Amino acid sequence: MFVETRILATNGSQSMIKTRLSSAEKSYMLLKKKSDTLLIHFKKVLYELFEKKSLLQDVMGEASFSLAEVNYITGNINNLILQSVNKATIKTLKRKTIIMGVNILTYEYFEEGLDPFLYTGLARGRQQVMKVKNNYRKALELLIKLASLQCSFLTLEEHLRATHRRVNALRYIIMPRFTSILAYIASELDEREREETYRLKKAQTRRKMTPKVTRKLSTIQDINVVIDDIDQDLLF
Repeated sequence: MFVETRILATNGSQSMIKTRLSSAEKSYMLLKKKSDTLLIHFKKVLYELFEKKSLLQDVMGEASFSLAEVNYITGNINNLILQSVNKATIKTLKRKTIIMGVNILTYEYFEEGLDPFLYTGLARGRQQVMKVKNNYRKALELLIKLASLQCSFLTLEEHLRATHRRVNALRYIIMPRFTSILAYIASELDEREREETYRLKKAQTRRKMTPKVTRKLSTIQDINVVIDDIDQDLLF
């Protein structure tokens, strides 16, 4: 691994890797906090989504039954309803919520203007008409809420997966790699320090031995000179 990364074991490289490791640890803590916060909201949205979906069948069934009841009592009023439609009074209001830097769109039920079917059913079936309006209003409000929850669910799920990938990459790949590189650099620097210490000790030993060797050589030279003088005296 160290050969592939081509990291030079120097003090500068060690400081640089320590800075990167510190930044990676801070990023990991921030992303972990973001992941935990998003997970809390995700579970909350998921619970509410299941709760609303469990109500959908009953609400839609009640609305359909009330419509069949109106058609039975007043006859087919579809044409009358279609002729009375002018402008939509029930609308959706879009809002944006920011959670840990994630933009989450939500939709709300919103009514605007007067009810165009206020006087529908005055001749007969007034009570049933009001009932079917209220039932379908509840159904529409529930459907809008479900759409909002589904949108929030998908957005949170996407960002949670991306955040989890980044957290796992920092925890299991990047941070261990920096730690291994630091251990490698530290071992290389220690080895160099030991070699340098050994070299210095050896140099000091040589410097200490030099005067002794010099004195010995000087003594040997003096002895040689004396021997030469004795030899010359013997010869002559």
